[in-house]
Amino acid sequence: MTFTDSVKTCFSKYVTFSGRASRPEYWWFFLFVFIAGAVANVVDYQFFSTVTTVANETGSSTQIVSNAPVGAMVSLVVFLPHLAVAWRRMHDTGRSGLFALFPFLLTIGAGLVLFFGIGAADAFSSGGSMDILFTRLTLLILIPTIIVLIVSPLLVLWWLTRPSQPGENKYGPNPHEALQ
Repeated sequence: MTFTDSVKTCFSKYVTFSGRASRPEYWWFFLFVFIAGAVANVVDYQFFSTVTTVANETGSSTQIVSNAPVGAMVSLVVFLPHLAVAWRRMHDTGRSGLFALFPFLLTIGAGLVLFFGIGAADAFSSGGSMDILFTRLTLLILIPTIIVLIVSPLLVLWWLTRPSQPGENKYGPNPHEALQ
């Protein structure tokens, strides 16, 4: 599959989460998303950024403030097809498409641990032993969660690079064998 074939396929299967996607289909589309994002950032910087000089006690500093309307539009346009092709790529390796969302789901879980752990500590903020207990429990849960948050994108990346499962699996025929 070529670069243009991949982009055409991914946009024609805009929200198709069933079936399988080959490695070239996913990685060529990933390259397209990367290039489109880079071009959008350059356009945003050139046309939608402002330079301001702020004076403070230590002198002045220059700040570049950039609104990113083009980048936001590109992100919105490619979000669903990129998620769909990652979902189908996971199917191609024999895994559920939910594994593509693994880092995102873990980030939500870590946020909930922080929110409820610190919230519980604040609820008992009398300075007593319950406050210290909830703070320590939150840290005990949060430290392994942060380690998993660091490892999980690498694990998903590794899954996305795995070869196709030979033959037909429960998600459909092998894309390489179907083309031949």
